[in-house]
Amino acid sequence: MRRRPVGTGPFKFVELKMNEGVKLAKNTEYWKPGRPYLDGIEYTIIADRSTRMLSFASGKFDMTFPTDLTVPLYKNMRKDAPHAECTMRGTGVSTNLIVNREVPPFDDPRIRRALALTLDRQAFIDILTEGEGKMGGAMLPPPDGVWGMPPEMVKTIVGYDSVAANREKGRQLMKEAGYGPDKRLKVKVSTRNIAPFRDPATILIDHLKHIYVDGELEVIDTSVYYNRVFKKDYAVALNLTGTAVDDPDVTFFEGYACGSLRNYNNYCDAEMTKLFQAQSQEVDQKKRLKMVWEIDRKLQEDIARPIIVHNRAAGCWQPYVKGVTIQVNSIYNGWRFEDVWLDR
Repeated sequence: MRRRPVGTGPFKFVELKMNEGVKLAKNTEYWKPGRPYLDGIEYTIIADRSTRMLSFASGKFDMTFPTDLTVPLYKNMRKDAPHAECTMRGTGVSTNLIVNREVPPFDDPRIRRALALTLDRQAFIDILTEGEGKMGGAMLPPPDGVWGMPPEMVKTIVGYDSVAANREKGRQLMKEAGYGPDKRLKVKVSTRNIAPFRDPATILIDHLKHIYVDGELEVIDTSVYYNRVFKKDYAVALNLTGTAVDDPDVTFFEGYACGSLRNYNNYCDAEMTKLFQAQSQEVDQKKRLKMVWEIDRKLQEDIARPIIVHNRAAGCWQPYVKGVTIQVNSIYNGWRFEDVWLDR
Protein backbone atom coordinates (compact mmCIF):
# COMPACT_ATOMS: atom_id res chain seq x y z
CA MET A 1 0.00 0.00 0.00
CA ARG A 2 2.87 2.38 0.72
CA ARG A 3 4.97 1.56 -2.34
CA ARG A 4 2.41 0.55 -4.98
CA PRO A 5 -1.02 1.92 -3.98
CA VAL A 6 -4.12 1.02 -5.96
CA GLY A 7 -7.59 2.51 -6.01
CA THR A 8 -10.42 3.95 -8.07
CA GLY A 9 -9.53 7.63 -7.91
CA PRO A 10 -9.06 10.16 -10.72
CA PHE A 11 -5.28 9.64 -10.75
CA LYS A 12 -3.01 6.59 -10.85
CA PHE A 13 0.24 6.12 -9.01
CA VAL A 14 3.32 6.36 -11.23
CA GLU A 15 6.42 6.72 -9.09
CA LEU A 16 7.66 7.34 -5.55
CA LYS A 17 11.18 8.52 -4.87
CA MET A 18 11.87 8.69 -1.17
CA ASN A 19 12.61 12.23 0.03
CA GLU A 20 12.18 13.51 -3.53
CA GLY A 21 8.58 13.23 -4.62
CA VAL A 22 5.53 11.37 -5.88
CA LYS A 23 4.15 11.31 -9.42
CA LEU A 24 0.54 10.57 -10.40
CA ALA A 25 -0.98 10.24 -13.88
CA LYS A 26 -4.52 10.70 -15.16
CA ASN A 27 -6.72 7.65 -14.75
CA THR A 28 -8.14 7.23 -18.25
CA GLU A 29 -10.64 4.70 -16.91
CA TYR A 30 -11.98 6.93 -14.14
CA TRP A 31 -15.68 6.31 -13.51
CA LYS A 32 -16.72 9.96 -13.99
CA PRO A 33 -16.82 10.92 -17.69
CA GLY A 34 -14.57 13.84 -18.65
CA ARG A 35 -12.63 13.84 -15.39
CA PRO A 36 -9.99 14.54 -14.35
CA TYR A 37 -8.88 17.53 -16.40
CA LEU A 38 -5.21 17.36 -15.42
CA ASP A 39 -2.84 14.94 -17.14
CA GLY A 40 -1.03 14.34 -13.87
CA ILE A 41 0.14 15.66 -10.51
CA GLU A 42 3.66 15.87 -9.15
CA TYR A 43 4.26 16.27 -5.42
CA THR A 44 7.77 17.53 -4.65
CA ILE A 45 9.12 16.80 -1.18
CA ILE A 46 11.01 19.73 0.37
CA ALA A 47 11.81 19.16 4.02
CA ASP A 48 12.26 22.81 5.01
CA ARG A 49 8.98 24.69 5.25
CA SER A 50 10.49 28.12 4.55
CA THR A 51 12.12 26.81 1.39
CA ARG A 52 8.77 25.40 0.28
CA MET A 53 7.07 28.74 0.76
CA LEU A 54 9.79 30.67 -1.09
CA SER A 55 9.62 28.18 -3.95
CA PHE A 56 5.87 28.67 -4.27
CA ALA A 57 6.11 32.48 -4.03
CA SER A 58 8.71 32.51 -6.81
CA GLY A 59 6.34 30.61 -9.09
CA LYS A 60 8.15 27.28 -9.11
CA PHE A 61 5.06 25.40 -7.89
CA ASP A 62 1.36 25.66 -8.68
CA MET A 63 0.09 24.92 -5.20
CA THR A 64 1.23 24.51 -1.60
CA PHE A 65 0.33 21.52 0.52
CA PRO A 66 -3.32 22.19 1.48
CA THR A 67 -2.63 23.15 5.13
CA ASP A 68 1.08 23.90 5.11
CA LEU A 69 1.03 27.58 6.04
CA THR A 70 0.99 28.56 9.68
CA VAL A 71 -0.68 31.88 10.50
CA PRO A 72 2.66 33.81 10.41
CA LEU A 73 3.62 32.15 7.11
CA TYR A 74 0.19 32.93 5.71
CA LYS A 75 0.67 36.60 6.52
CA ASN A 76 4.11 36.56 4.93
CA MET A 77 2.71 34.89 1.83
CA ARG A 78 0.12 37.64 1.42
CA LYS A 79 3.06 40.06 1.22
CA ASP A 80 5.45 37.93 -0.85
CA ALA A 81 2.85 36.66 -3.33
CA PRO A 82 -0.18 38.99 -3.18
CA HIS A 83 -1.48 37.46 -6.40
CA ALA A 84 -1.86 34.01 -4.84
CA GLU A 85 -5.22 32.57 -3.82
CA CYS A 86 -5.10 31.51 -0.17
CA THR A 87 -7.53 30.32 2.47
CA MET A 88 -7.24 30.00 6.24
CA ARG A 89 -9.30 27.10 7.52
CA GLY A 90 -9.81 24.69 10.40
CA THR A 91 -7.70 21.60 9.84
CA GLY A 92 -9.64 19.05 11.88
CA VAL A 93 -6.35 18.35 13.68
CA SER A 94 -5.83 18.78 17.42
CA THR A 95 -2.54 19.21 19.23
CA ASN A 96 -2.68 16.99 22.31
CA LEU A 97 -0.71 15.43 25.13
CA ILE A 98 -0.41 11.67 25.34
CA VAL A 99 0.99 9.90 28.39
CA ASN A 100 1.90 6.23 28.65
CA ARG A 101 -0.26 5.12 31.57
CA GLU A 102 1.61 1.82 31.89
CA VAL A 103 5.09 3.29 32.55
CA PRO A 104 6.01 4.45 36.08
CA PRO A 105 5.66 7.07 37.39
CA PHE A 106 2.96 7.95 34.86
CA ASP A 107 0.82 5.07 36.05
CA ASP A 108 0.06 7.43 38.95
CA PRO A 109 -3.12 9.40 38.04
CA ARG A 110 -1.94 12.33 40.17
CA ILE A 111 1.02 12.89 37.87
CA ARG A 112 -1.09 12.59 34.73
CA ARG A 113 -3.52 15.15 36.11
CA ALA A 114 -0.68 17.49 37.06
CA LEU A 115 0.65 17.35 33.50
CA ALA A 116 -2.76 18.40 32.21
CA LEU A 117 -3.17 21.15 34.78
CA THR A 118 0.05 22.93 33.80
CA LEU A 119 -1.11 23.53 30.23
CA ASP A 120 -1.67 27.17 29.29
CA ARG A 121 -3.80 26.59 26.21
CA GLN A 122 -4.17 30.27 25.36
CA ALA A 123 -0.37 30.60 25.27
CA PHE A 124 -0.20 27.80 22.69
CA ILE A 125 -2.90 29.52 20.65
CA ASP A 126 -1.22 32.93 20.83
CA ILE A 127 2.28 31.67 20.03
CA LEU A 128 1.52 29.08 17.38
CA THR A 129 -1.49 30.57 15.62
CA GLU A 130 -1.47 34.26 16.65
CA GLY A 131 -4.90 33.79 18.20
CA GLU A 132 -6.43 31.81 15.30
CA GLY A 133 -6.48 28.42 17.03
CA LYS A 134 -9.52 27.16 18.91
CA MET A 135 -9.84 25.80 22.43
CA GLY A 136 -12.02 22.73 22.82
CA GLY A 137 -12.36 19.09 23.71
CA ALA A 138 -11.95 16.02 21.54
CA MET A 139 -14.48 17.17 18.95
CA LEU A 140 -13.76 19.98 16.48
CA PRO A 141 -15.02 23.24 18.07
CA PRO A 142 -17.68 25.38 16.42
CA PRO A 143 -18.08 27.12 14.03
CA ASP A 144 -15.88 24.75 11.96
CA GLY A 145 -17.16 21.72 13.84
CA VAL A 146 -20.73 20.51 14.20
CA TRP A 147 -20.26 18.43 17.37
CA GLY A 148 -17.85 20.46 19.51
CA MET A 149 -18.82 21.80 22.92
CA PRO A 150 -19.86 25.47 23.02
CA PRO A 151 -17.19 27.84 24.47
CA GLU A 152 -19.17 28.46 27.66
CA MET A 153 -19.17 24.72 28.39
CA VAL A 154 -15.46 24.33 27.63
CA LYS A 155 -14.63 26.99 30.21
CA THR A 156 -16.19 24.88 32.96
CA ILE A 157 -13.91 21.87 32.38
CA VAL A 158 -11.10 21.13 34.82
CA GLY A 159 -7.87 22.68 33.54
CA TYR A 160 -9.48 25.15 31.17
CA ASP A 161 -9.90 28.05 33.60
CA SER A 162 -7.24 29.82 35.70
CA VAL A 163 -3.75 28.80 34.63
CA ALA A 164 -2.14 30.05 37.86
CA ALA A 165 -4.63 28.18 40.06
CA ASN A 166 -4.37 25.04 37.96
CA ARG A 167 -0.58 25.03 38.16
CA GLU A 168 -0.75 25.39 41.94
CA LYS A 169 -3.04 22.34 42.03
CA GLY A 170 -0.56 20.57 39.76
CA ARG A 171 2.35 21.32 42.08
CA GLN A 172 0.38 19.98 45.04
CA LEU A 173 -0.34 16.75 43.18
CA MET A 174 3.33 16.38 42.26
CA LYS A 175 4.32 16.85 45.90
CA GLU A 176 1.81 14.18 46.93
CA ALA A 177 3.46 11.88 44.38
CA GLY A 178 6.91 12.53 45.89
CA TYR A 179 8.26 15.33 43.71
CA GLY A 180 9.00 18.99 44.35
CA PRO A 181 11.54 21.79 43.88
CA ASP A 182 14.30 19.63 45.35
CA LYS A 183 13.27 16.44 43.55
CA ARG A 184 12.25 17.19 40.00
CA LEU A 185 10.92 14.60 37.57
CA LYS A 186 13.07 14.19 34.46
CA VAL A 187 11.34 12.91 31.32
CA LYS A 188 11.83 12.68 27.58
CA VAL A 189 9.10 14.41 25.62
CA SER A 190 8.80 12.51 22.35
CA THR A 191 7.39 13.98 19.16
CA ARG A 192 7.46 13.61 15.40
CA ASN A 193 10.31 15.41 13.65
CA ILE A 194 8.29 17.93 11.68
CA ALA A 195 7.54 21.56 12.58
CA PRO A 196 3.83 21.17 13.52
CA PHE A 197 4.91 18.67 16.20
CA ARG A 198 8.28 20.14 17.26
CA ASP A 199 7.08 23.71 17.82
CA PRO A 200 4.32 22.93 20.35
CA ALA A 201 6.54 20.30 22.01
CA THR A 202 9.04 23.04 22.82
CA ILE A 203 6.29 25.11 24.45
CA LEU A 204 5.07 22.05 26.36
CA ILE A 205 8.51 21.51 27.88
CA ASP A 206 8.46 25.09 29.15
CA HIS A 207 5.04 24.57 30.74
CA LEU A 208 6.14 21.36 32.46
CA LYS A 209 8.80 23.28 34.40
CA HIS A 210 6.03 24.91 36.45
CA ILE A 211 5.16 21.56 38.09
CA TYR A 212 8.69 20.30 38.81
CA VAL A 213 9.06 18.38 35.55
CA ASP A 214 12.18 18.80 33.43
CA GLY A 215 11.54 17.67 29.87
CA GLU A 216 14.09 16.73 27.23
CA LEU A 217 12.88 16.90 23.63
CA GLU A 218 13.16 13.65 21.68
CA VAL A 219 12.41 14.13 17.98
CA ILE A 220 11.56 10.96 16.06
CA ASP A 221 11.59 10.48 12.30
CA THR A 222 8.13 10.15 10.78
CA SER A 223 8.83 6.63 9.52
CA VAL A 224 9.49 5.53 13.11
CA TYR A 225 7.25 7.81 15.17
CA TYR A 226 3.89 6.08 14.71
CA ASN A 227 5.42 2.65 15.18
CA ARG A 228 6.79 3.88 18.51
CA VAL A 229 3.47 5.23 19.76
CA PHE A 230 1.57 2.14 18.49
CA LYS A 231 3.90 -0.02 20.59
CA LYS A 232 3.62 2.41 23.54
CA ASP A 233 7.38 2.97 23.33
CA TYR A 234 7.30 6.43 24.90
CA ALA A 235 6.58 8.06 28.27
CA VAL A 236 5.23 11.53 27.42
CA ALA A 237 4.59 12.74 23.88
CA LEU A 238 3.30 15.80 22.08
CA ASN A 239 0.99 14.46 19.42
CA LEU A 240 -1.30 15.71 16.66
CA THR A 241 -4.53 13.87 15.92
CA GLY A 242 -6.47 14.33 12.69
CA THR A 243 -9.88 12.87 11.92
CA ALA A 244 -11.13 11.99 8.46
CA VAL A 245 -14.51 13.63 9.05
CA ASP A 246 -16.12 15.65 11.81
CA ASP A 247 -18.14 12.83 13.35
CA PRO A 248 -18.21 11.51 16.94
CA ASP A 249 -17.88 7.88 15.88
CA VAL A 250 -14.52 8.55 14.24
CA THR A 251 -13.16 10.56 17.15
CA PHE A 252 -14.46 8.44 20.04
CA PHE A 253 -13.96 4.92 18.71
CA GLU A 254 -10.55 5.55 17.11
CA GLY A 255 -9.04 7.72 19.83
CA TYR A 256 -10.60 6.55 23.07
CA ALA A 257 -12.19 3.10 22.75
CA CYS A 258 -10.50 0.16 24.49
CA GLY A 259 -8.11 -1.64 22.15
CA SER A 260 -8.11 0.88 19.31
CA LEU A 261 -4.74 1.21 17.58
CA ARG A 262 -5.07 5.00 17.58
CA ASN A 263 -5.73 5.01 21.32
CA TYR A 264 -2.03 5.66 21.82
CA ASN A 265 -2.10 6.05 25.61
CA ASN A 266 -4.41 3.08 26.32
CA TYR A 267 -7.24 5.03 27.93
CA CYS A 268 -9.86 2.36 28.56
CA ASP A 269 -13.20 2.75 30.32
CA ALA A 270 -15.87 0.17 29.55
CA GLU A 271 -18.65 2.50 30.69
CA MET A 272 -17.40 5.22 28.34
CA THR A 273 -17.36 2.75 25.47
CA LYS A 274 -21.04 2.04 26.19
CA LEU A 275 -21.70 5.77 25.96
CA PHE A 276 -19.84 5.88 22.62
CA GLN A 277 -22.17 3.17 21.34
CA ALA A 278 -25.27 4.87 22.73
CA GLN A 279 -24.60 8.20 21.02
CA SER A 280 -23.87 6.38 17.77
CA GLN A 281 -27.29 4.70 17.90
CA GLU A 282 -29.21 7.89 18.72
CA VAL A 283 -31.24 9.10 15.72
CA ASP A 284 -32.42 12.37 17.28
CA GLN A 285 -29.76 14.91 16.25
CA LYS A 286 -30.33 17.32 19.14
CA LYS A 287 -30.35 14.55 21.72
CA ARG A 288 -27.20 13.02 20.22
CA LEU A 289 -25.46 16.40 20.31
CA LYS A 290 -26.03 16.72 24.05
CA MET A 291 -24.81 13.16 24.57
CA VAL A 292 -21.64 13.95 22.60
CA TRP A 293 -21.00 17.09 24.64
CA GLU A 294 -21.31 15.13 27.90
CA ILE A 295 -19.00 12.37 26.63
CA ASP A 296 -16.44 14.94 25.50
CA ARG A 297 -16.59 16.76 28.85
CA LYS A 298 -16.06 13.47 30.70
CA LEU A 299 -13.07 12.55 28.50
CA GLN A 300 -11.37 15.84 29.32
CA GLU A 301 -12.03 15.52 33.04
CA ASP A 302 -10.73 11.94 32.97
CA ILE A 303 -7.47 13.30 31.48
CA ALA A 304 -7.96 10.73 28.71
CA ARG A 305 -5.88 12.68 26.19
CA PRO A 306 -5.57 16.37 27.11
CA ILE A 307 -6.45 18.51 24.09
CA ILE A 308 -4.25 21.59 23.84
CA VAL A 309 -5.46 23.40 20.72
CA HIS A 310 -7.45 22.80 17.55
CA ASN A 311 -5.32 24.07 14.74
CA ARG A 312 -6.00 26.40 11.84
CA ALA A 313 -3.76 26.70 8.82
CA ALA A 314 -3.74 27.95 5.23
CA GLY A 315 -3.05 26.70 1.75
CA CYS A 316 -2.31 28.72 -1.38
CA TRP A 317 -2.42 28.21 -5.12
CA GLN A 318 -1.48 30.27 -8.15
CA PRO A 319 -4.32 32.28 -9.77
CA TYR A 320 -4.23 30.13 -12.91
CA VAL A 321 -5.18 27.04 -10.89
CA LYS A 322 -8.95 26.71 -11.22
CA GLY A 323 -11.59 24.42 -9.72
CA VAL A 324 -9.92 23.92 -6.34
CA THR A 325 -12.20 22.39 -3.71
CA ILE A 326 -11.29 23.27 -0.13
CA GLN A 327 -12.26 21.12 2.84
CA VAL A 328 -13.84 22.85 5.82
CA ASN A 329 -13.21 20.38 8.63
CA SER A 330 -10.45 17.92 7.75
CA ILE A 331 -7.02 17.89 6.13
CA TYR A 332 -7.99 14.62 4.46
CA ASN A 333 -10.83 15.99 2.35
CA GLY A 334 -10.71 17.81 -0.98
CA TRP A 335 -7.62 16.09 -2.36
CA ARG A 336 -9.16 14.32 -5.35
CA PHE A 337 -8.42 17.30 -7.63
CA GLU A 338 -10.74 15.83 -10.24
CA ASP A 339 -12.16 19.26 -11.10
CA VAL A 340 -8.85 21.17 -11.07
CA TRP A 341 -7.58 22.65 -14.33
CA LEU A 342 -4.87 25.14 -15.31
CA ASP A 343 -5.78 28.37 -17.11
CA ARG A 344 -2.47 29.23 -18.74
